Amino acid sequence: MYDYIKGKIADKRKSSKGTFITVEASNIGYLLEITDRDFNTCSTEDTEKRYYLSLIHREDAMILYGFLNKETRDIFQILLSVSGVGAKMALSLLNEFDTCDLISLVINGNFKELTLAKGVGPKLAQKIILELKDKLMKTDVQITKSETIPQNQAITDAKSIMLSLGYEIKEIDEALSKIMGTVEDSSDPEEILRKALTCLSV
Repeated sequence: MYDYIKGKIADKRKSSKGTFITVEASNIGYLLEITDRDFNTCSTEDTEKRYYLSLIHREDAMILYGFLNKETRDIFQILLSVSGVGAKMALSLLNEFDTCDLISLVINGNFKELTLAKGVGPKLAQKIILELKDKLMKTDVQITKSETIPQNQAITDAKSIMLSLGYEIKEIDEALSKIMGTVEDSSDPEEILRKALTCLSV
């Protein structure tokens, strides 16, 4: 229903119920629940910013969750697809790990590291890995012939993850063309993914 909102922060606050900001756009204040990471980087002194949204509709409430980066919003929504993971648990994971680190832990099957997030026990951590790994890696990736994009498994894996996050193959290839010259290890999918997502979020 909503993709993003662009506005200025009118208020920010933490409470026992969560971490919130109020974004004013077109004279309307939108209350967004956000991650602690985003809360610590945004300020009422900031100029207008774009916040990517996820609307959760429950029987007793409708809650808007806001994220400074599209990929964080998208991984939040993917986390919600795991049975037993609700919005609070997804936020807890995103408070503990940035998007690239979280994806890397899932792909590498490092469930012990996932338990560092508040409320995530070993069984749930293993369940998250079991259900998410295939979702992040199952997409068929189109091979693009380009002098600036080498063809190897790391590139394929990074493309697959970005496709799972909702990016189009054309914009992925454009980002890869821009960043591959700066990648120190072209066999490291995590480095490629991190730099490509940074490029895509600009």
